[in-house]
Amino acid sequence: MSLLLAVIVGFAVNILLFPFKGIGPIIAGLVAGLIAGGGATRGAVAGFLAGALPGITLAILLSLVGGVVAGPLGALLGGLIGLGAVFLTLYTALLSMIGGAIGGALRK
Repeated sequence: MSLLLAVIVGFAVNILLFPFKGIGPIIAGLVAGLIAGGGATRGAVAGFLAGALPGITLAILLSLVGGVVAGPLGALLGGLIGLGAVFLTLYTALLSMIGGAIGGALRK
């Protein structure tokens, strides 16, 4: 239960701190790791999920909107925008995972 709560709170913090590219995901992962507890591994899992979910949501939305707005080239444009969002998701998820591992280790 605490892992689910940690992911939800980390997701919300990540959305709120999204404009701060470098420090926002680390803080979101730190919060998720502190809530999840259970050591660095559990904190890292919570941080990774909290960092990956906003990016996955963004990638899906950008792919759909790009496909609708662009007309005939919508599939290509939506796919390229979605691919860029996937790379941003990996970056955010890794930073959140590092913050989550730190938070989980601090809680233990």
